[in-house]
This record gives sequence, structure tokens and C-alpha cells, in this order.
Amino acid sequence: MKLLDDLELGLQQLREQSLQRRRRTADTACAPRVAVDGRDMLAFCSNDYLGLAAHPEVVEALREGARLYGAGSGASHLVSGHSRAHAQLEDKLAHFMALHLERPRAVYFCTGYMANLALLSALGGADAVIFSEGLNHASLIDGCRLARAQVQVYPHGDVAALENLLAASGAKTKLVVTDSVFSMDGDIAPLPQLLALCERHDAWLVVDDAHGFGVLGEHGRGALEHFKLRSPNLVYMGTLGKAAGVGGAFVAAHETVVEWLVQRARPYIYTTAAAPALAHALLTSVDIIAGPEGLARRAHLQALIGRFDATLKLKRWQRLPSITAIQPVVIGPNQEALDVAAALHEQGLWVPAIRPPTVPANTARLRVTVSASHTAEQVDQLAQALNNLET
Repeated sequence: MKLLDDLELGLQQLREQSLQRRRRTADTACAPRVAVDGRDMLAFCSNDYLGLAAHPEVVEALREGARLYGAGSGASHLVSGHSRAHAQLEDKLAHFMALHLERPRAVYFCTGYMANLALLSALGGADAVIFSEGLNHASLIDGCRLARAQVQVYPHGDVAALENLLAASGAKTKLVVTDSVFSMDGDIAPLPQLLALCERHDAWLVVDDAHGFGVLGEHGRGALEHFKLRSPNLVYMGTLGKAAGVGGAFVAAHETVVEWLVQRARPYIYTTAAAPALAHALLTSVDIIAGPEGLARRAHLQALIGRFDATLKLKRWQRLPSITAIQPVVIGPNQEALDVAAALHEQGLWVPAIRPPTVPANTARLRVTVSASHTAEQVDQLAQALNNLET
């Protein structure tokens, strides 16, 4: 059958370029120690940055949520699927982010991907221009495609290039869209400079803080707290399946922006609401993030990041500079990155090899992610293994 032959040819080309991906099956809860395909592994590949995915209090809150609300929501939010748990979570998140936003309100989404599609397609329109960061996440790129707006891409971190684009634009609506923490490099966008430009040019600054929420800032309020930002021009997206340990995402912004999303964002309107039990569990997650335990976990995470940097002694490969939980080690060729990941796997260390198109050609890398649940000894084990493999 020609249709199948065409697909098989495409798969063969992926294999020849060392680009075919493989799923592994975890048999235990997300944690540093995990059983994968029947083998005990030390994992440095999850986004569970604070170690809340299997936190006893969060797990118990999920059980309680299921007892209170059942297994599913039954409908979209605008029909009958908006539960008291959803409403309480949105109120808590709006209050949590209130220091950084004017008259804030929050809305909960099933996934971060959905939140970005909803946000950009609703705020973008035929009379809008979206200025998109060159290394933005796929969900932001697809959100730009779904919007009817013109899209202009500015180079990674290039504030001057963005300023020129904004100054030349006569669009009625302007949106500057950026990741806060870049998921494959671990660096942080220059948000203060971006916000100053947006305020000067009457543009929205849409910040995808998927890898910053819960991790950055004294109280875990993410990149906005990290830079001490506050503005009515900010539209903030944070995910809740990474540092918060459960699932879903939220957008927080001025109440008018959020009401517009509820009324006009098709990915929100036309989908079944996430299980209320997840929202109920997230009430506990946010309390932990905001409280003394969250502070202690963030401090431990930063200590581990510093230890990894100090222990890793690379000559050919490159650890990208990062103060975040994402600690990439650039290898270069696709096959070499796969070989290094396989060698680590043989030693019981689970670290993924990331290849194009996720990263640029010839920059295949190990995406090391550190969690507050790791120990100093576990971080040392990975660093020494990498040191030994490079020689």
C-alpha cells in the first residue's frame, strides 16, 4: 500500500539520521529512583523540579479530590464541567500572582500546550502582529500559527532586534511572546528589557513560565518574581505538571484579558474540563510551593545545581550556563549523543538525548534536569559518570 510505504520511507530516513525517538515505560511513580522497563534507574529527565509529583500530601489531596468530585468533569467549563475545585484553584493562583499583575484573575487549562494555543489564538487576530522569540516552545509556535495574526520572529535574546521590529510596526495589537526559561538551554529571557519595550510600544508581553513557576523567585512565583516585575501589560502562563507536580496550566492576567479568553479561546471553550480531582490536588501543591517547605526545596535545588556545575569537568562537551533546573550538556552529533545516553543507561542513569528538530543541527545534547528530590550524592554520581565518558 503506497500510503504505508511512504510512511515507512519517512521512518527509515529518521532512523538513518539517528532521529527516531523511543518511548520507555515507567512502572513506578515519578521520582529520582524509578523502575523503567523493569529496571531500576536513577533518573535525571523529569520536570518534577520540586519533587511534588509523589509528595504524600499531594497524593492524598488527589485521593480526596476523587472522593469529592469523582473521576472526571463530564463537560466543558462553560457547560457543567467547572467544579468548585477549579474555581478555588483559579482564585488561589490569581491571589498568588497578585503582586505582579494588575487586577489579576486566573483561568485553568488542561495542559500548557492548550493554554498557549488558546492564549495566542484569542489575543491574536487579523489586525495583530505577534513578535515571537526565536527559541520559543513548540506550543507557542503552534499558537502563533493558529492565530490569524502576522508573525515576526526575533533572534534569541536580541532585545535590539525586537525594538526595531516594534518601532516599525503600525499594528493595532502587538504581542511579544517568549518563554521565560528556555526548555533546551536553561537560560532565562531578558524579561525586564522586554517588558520595558512592551510598555513603551503599547504591546502585550506574553510570558510562558512553564519551567520557572514554582522554581524561580523567593516564594516560587516564577520569573516575574525573579525579576520583580509588575505591569498591566503582562500576560502570564504557568504550567502545573512540572514544579507543581500534578497537571494542567493556567493563564493569569488582568481580569479583562482572562474574561476575553473564557469567551473567545476555542481550545478552552470546546474541550472537556480536566478532572476536578487534579485541581483539588493542586490547591495543596500551591500551598507547598508558597510555604516554608517550598522555600527549603528551592534552596536545596539551587545547591544541587551549584554542585553539578562544580563537579562537572568537561573538555570537549559543553555544559550550557544555567541557574535553572535544566542543565544541558551539548554533545554535538546526533549519534554521539545517543551513544553517551546509552552508556549512561548501562550504568543505571536515565538521561535523554535531545536531537533536531527540537534543537539546532549539530547541537544534540543531554537534557539533564535536577530535582529537589535528588541527593548531593546522586548528582555527584551523574557528574562523575559524564567526566569519565568524555575522556
